[in-house]
Amino acid sequence: MAHNLSQCRLLVQKAVAVGAQFLFLPEASDYIASTASESVSLVQPSTTSPFVLGLQSSAREHRLPINVGIHEPTQDGKKVKNTLVWIDEDGNVKHRYQKLHLFDVDIPDGPVLKESNSVEKGTKIVPPFPTGCGNVGMLICFDLRFAEPSLSLRRQGAQIITYPSAFTVPTGLAHWSTLLRARAIETQSYVIAAAQVGSHNERRSSYGHSMIVSPWGDILAELGGEKKAEPEIAVADIDLAKLERIRREMPLLRRTDVYPEI
Repeated sequence: MAHNLSQCRLLVQKAVAVGAQFLFLPEASDYIASTASESVSLVQPSTTSPFVLGLQSSAREHRLPINVGIHEPTQDGKKVKNTLVWIDEDGNVKHRYQKLHLFDVDIPDGPVLKESNSVEKGTKIVPPFPTGCGNVGMLICFDLRFAEPSLSLRRQGAQIITYPSAFTVPTGLAHWSTLLRARAIETQSYVIAAAQVGSHNERRSSYGHSMIVSPWGDILAELGGEKKAEPEIAVADIDLAKLERIRREMPLLRRTDVYPEI
């Protein structure tokens, strides 16, 4: 975790250097374990985690809000929570979302990934909250495959939807860009997807390709799929006037008299 904190602090420095007003970091930025038991053994409360405390200090020092995926312990201590926290410019954790959809895959003669072995699923969609870059709605990784949470966030006023991720390489190659653009287009929102990249251990590698997508579905910025000597950042402008123009000129009037409102 000390190494991951140093990498994230380097990204803070890079963000500050280019004049970024907000920093979005990937899912599970604190650690990615090789087994369920290792994940449970590594988890710490956010109030005492050196990783979280370190990022709170960086946010405070640079007056830079940070959105970052972390692990937190469950009440019974048997599993962990896969959460996304918003650290404001004063270094306070102001918002927290717990991942709804867990990645459970068991393919005969293929990969077996059971996130539910170590992770407790979330139980609610957190309403969007106002920030200096717009109203932010938080989702995580596998949530991307389900349109319903993003549509709910859009109905509640989201202008930016986050998908910090650690996508597998095969699923990333097949669906990552398509799904991100689809969520942006159907919600007419900016989509920000900070992604883990490269090998984590002998069992896990991530696809990378961090991406920022416009409400029209244009890819505004994208990183690569290879781990570099230093972590990289992608930068784009959030134009809320453009967002409102898209929504005004292409109104999406839902037929909630025919199907349920989400």
